[in-house]
Amino acid sequence: MNAIADKLADWRDKVADLLPQGQGVPWLKTSMWVVAGYLLLATLMGVYWSFSPTTFDVQEKAASVAVEDGGSVVTGSATTAALMGVVEMLLEKPGGYLRNDVFPPGVWLDNIPNWEYGALVQVRDLSRAMREVYSRSQSQSTEDPDLALAEPRFNFRADSWVLPSSESQYKEALALTRDYARRLSDEQAHNAQFYARADNLRYWLSTVNTRLGSLSQRLSASVGQRRINTDLAGDGSATQSTRTPEEFIVKTPWLEIDDVFYESRGSAWALIHFLKAADIDFADVLQKKNARVSLRQIIRELERTQDTVWSPMIVNGRGFGLMANHSLVMASYISRANAAIIDLRDLLSQG
Repeated sequence: MNAIADKLADWRDKVADLLPQGQGVPWLKTSMWVVAGYLLLATLMGVYWSFSPTTFDVQEKAASVAVEDGGSVVTGSATTAALMGVVEMLLEKPGGYLRNDVFPPGVWLDNIPNWEYGALVQVRDLSRAMREVYSRSQSQSTEDPDLALAEPRFNFRADSWVLPSSESQYKEALALTRDYARRLSDEQAHNAQFYARADNLRYWLSTVNTRLGSLSQRLSASVGQRRINTDLAGDGSATQSTRTPEEFIVKTPWLEIDDVFYESRGSAWALIHFLKAADIDFADVLQKKNARVSLRQIIRELERTQDTVWSPMIVNGRGFGLMANHSLVMASYISRANAAIIDLRDLLSQG
């Protein structure tokens, strides 16, 4: 210990010798206090920024957007407003958009950037559905010009800091979506439409199925699983690029467990708003198929994913062990919601 103390003292004296005479120790102490104060402030700001946003009322958001644009609430207003509201929350929440930050405290944070990415993936999927099916009456119809420009901007890389920054692209996409909403809410204009049909809703739900299925598998892999290869099951003539083993072990790396958890939490948060919007815009379709209660049960399952996490860290207990496993709890809610979405798609396909 004495040798270490002597070594530190030697380094301190060498640093002091490099400074102007008469300003050594006081200047060094002042600098250390400034750095310590900055780090403390950045840490406190990081804690505040790490709280995920609460949900907002989709119906109120649709009404406020229509009033701001001087129009009225029409079919499609809720879905468009939900998309806008989620993007606005990503950009305007405490700390703003953090996934591309390169300075403290944003660069230190881990959970909320993954939460942002999960929500962003759902934004991208819905914007694609709006461009490809919601705003078009037939497969050969012309796509909406604003949505055609907004969708690729939502798909811009999530971690670009400058030239251009991710935020600038998402803001442009948000402005284009607002232009579509403005034309949509104008009952005198006919150049913007939203077609609330059962097949359109099934198209988007099929994408949601694949997203939730992937998240469920990644969450379940927190404890490691030995899985049987079912890639070619059900088709004897099917082939794949390269051979894979009949059994393999899937396990999420320890440092990525909380990343997957918060990505799933952010994805579910955005999806809650989009499904509530679908409940409004597709109300007649769902009522005819007697499927509205099924949609609301899906929303109820996803809302449980937003319960408060009381643990200071994501615990990764093993299956039926003594400690909890937050990832498996999240996987349970998402899997149940995903199974209910499969049933909902079947209901929508019936005549």
